[in-house]
Order: sequence, then structure tokens, then C-alpha cells
Amino acid sequence: MNIRSSLGAAEAQVAMGFIQSELTRRGKAGVIAVADDHGELIGLLRMDGAPLPSIVIATNKALTAARERKPTRELGQASRDPSTGFDMAYYGDPRFVGWGGGVPVIVAGNVVGSIAVSGLVEAEDMEVAGMAATELVAAIERQAGS
Repeated sequence: MNIRSSLGAAEAQVAMGFIQSELTRRGKAGVIAVADDHGELIGLLRMDGAPLPSIVIATNKALTAARERKPTRELGQASRDPSTGFDMAYYGDPRFVGWGGGVPVIVAGNVVGSIAVSGLVEAEDMEVAGMAATELVAAIERQAGS
């Protein structure tokens, strides 16, 4: 029997709230997606003014980060390598993406889900998603310790 841990709605709300506050502080808008350990969506927030295409992109980044257990930019960089690169279609799922901004959430060495941001420049998508993952893991570990 496989027993797994996964992010749930409460964790998704924490991550989305953190990112929403950070982007509001910066005067920016984006789309935030949080997925479970299988990459299935558990939370989505499109901030006012965020681009419509970013809804699908953030969702796909979250799916990719959770299923591949690595940041989406790493997958994108590997696919573009001049000698070992590959077509993303080899993954068999057109939703897989290689743009930065999707990160796995890792607790006690296990991927429990992912967080993704879209609608900003790639570096900022990656920065904010990474900050949220770090904050969420710290909150989960504090809760487990109490």
C-alpha cells in the first residue's frame, strides 16, 4: 500500500495569500496555481489585471513541477540543450511546459505538491513561486513540530 502526503486546500490558501500579498506590495498582478502531489489543481487565483492566458500557463506550470518533481525552468533548460535537448512532446502530455515559475513543494524529502506563478517576467514568476514554497514548507514544518 502506498501512503502519500499531499498539499490540501488549506495549504493552497496559505500559498496563494502569500503570493497575492507580495504581488500587491509590488504593484503587480499574476495568476497563482497550487497543485497536489500528482499535479492536479487544488487552488487557482487570478488577480485583478492578470493576463487571461496566464490562467492556463500557471496551471500547466503547477502540473509540470509536481509530476516531474523539479522546477519547470530546469525541464525547459534541459529540453533546449544543444546536444541533449528533446521535444517536450515526448512527455506525452501537451500540458507540460518549460517556462520558469513552477516549483515543487518538498517536505521531508517528498514532493507534496507544487506552486506556480504566471503573468510576470519569468525571473519574477520564479522568484515569487520559490518564496512561497519556502514559506509554505516552513509553516508546514512548524505545524508538524507543535
